[in-house]
Amino acid sequence: MTVEKKRLMWVDAGNGAAGDMLLAALFDAGADREVVVATLSGLPVERVGLSLQEVRRHGFRAVHVRVDAPETPTHRRLADVLGILDAGGLPEPVREFAAAAFLRLAEAEGRVHGIPAAEVHFHEVGALDAITDVVACAAALHDLDLLGAVSRVVGPVAVGSGTVSGAHGRLTLPAPAVLELLTSAGAPIAGHPGRLEMCTPTGAALLCTLATDWGPPPGLTPLAVGVGAGSADPATHPNVLRVLIGEECGAADTWMTAALHRLDTTIDDLDPRVWPDLLTGLRAVGASDAWCTPALTHKGRPGHVLSVLVPAERLDVVCRFVFEETTTLGVRISALTRRSLPRDQVVVPVGEYEVRVKRGYLGGRMVTVQPEYDDALEAARGKGIPLAVLLDDVRALGREAASCATADGSRLQVPVPSEPGTGGERDDEPR
Repeated sequence: MTVEKKRLMWVDAGNGAAGDMLLAALFDAGADREVVVATLSGLPVERVGLSLQEVRRHGFRAVHVRVDAPETPTHRRLADVLGILDAGGLPEPVREFAAAAFLRLAEAEGRVHGIPAAEVHFHEVGALDAITDVVACAAALHDLDLLGAVSRVVGPVAVGSGTVSGAHGRLTLPAPAVLELLTSAGAPIAGHPGRLEMCTPTGAALLCTLATDWGPPPGLTPLAVGVGAGSADPATHPNVLRVLIGEECGAADTWMTAALHRLDTTIDDLDPRVWPDLLTGLRAVGASDAWCTPALTHKGRPGHVLSVLVPAERLDVVCRFVFEETTTLGVRISALTRRSLPRDQVVVPVGEYEVRVKRGYLGGRMVTVQPEYDDALEAARGKGIPLAVLLDDVRALGREAASCATADGSRLQVPVPSEPGTGGERDDEPR
């Protein structure tokens, strides 16, 4: 079988990042302006416009986007912004990305001000131009088929220095919310001589929501380069952000990579009845995986080591959950990189039941075929088929299913034994 090459992306934020810079770079890389404008038109807010202009920054060509939005005195909270997104008729990937970006902003601002995220007033960030930046960037990414990309890598982010005036007065750069956003995402910061705000809160939230990893460009076959310019043209540097879009190279072994954190803590005084619900709860609040390992602890007492894999953006939530739900007084946190197989999912019918089957690929070869255990158990019990037999049948039929598609029930139906008293014949066997 041939696996369709996946889209890859690299963002060069070494000269800073803002919402309009990322949007301009995406337009320059090929995003359709009319598609983005049509997406924005559904938002239940005042009308905004987007105008594109080719400019030069330190002798280099770039595209600049101007967001034409009326000024609004409204100070929106997170629920207000999410309501606008929900009512905007946005494609689901666009809505999810935009909502995730504003959730990051709210959580960062909440940590800065010591209040719950739901109580944060966005001030400038909640203005129409910022909502436009976030939704427009999400729409442009969706148009370029990048929201489902295997890898979206962001390079070290320049944050600038000096001071800036805002709703809370004069602040030293980088702005507190920018530092919170980049820190929670594990983003590398680049040194830079520029003495101005080089990374805005909106820009930081977009980068942190976008990034599946941080660092140099991934191996790819380049397809497009986009250069987006900021409004300022300082003497110290070209005020631009670049994006590189490409495809996976060749048919070599490929895998998805993700930057994760591992949280470990040793516990010897937790009621053992709590462990199953604790592990389930950790996954529910955003952990990628969670498990416990028996250990001999302090003074020879039996205990467990709780281990949790978690994306950077959910690290604080998971830490709070561990402290609230266990008896531990401290956790150990380390950064790591996870490699995982590209995968798809098909559905194999078993009578009136359906069993989902996950399949993993390595260099275009199907190497893993695994039915969902709960689906298989329900079907086996309902149809009176031994679980081991059903798992083998479903696995075999899952291998035959068309790639990246739901299996056709008439073609992939698992044989089901007939009712008792019919001589043990199978429904699909000749009589």
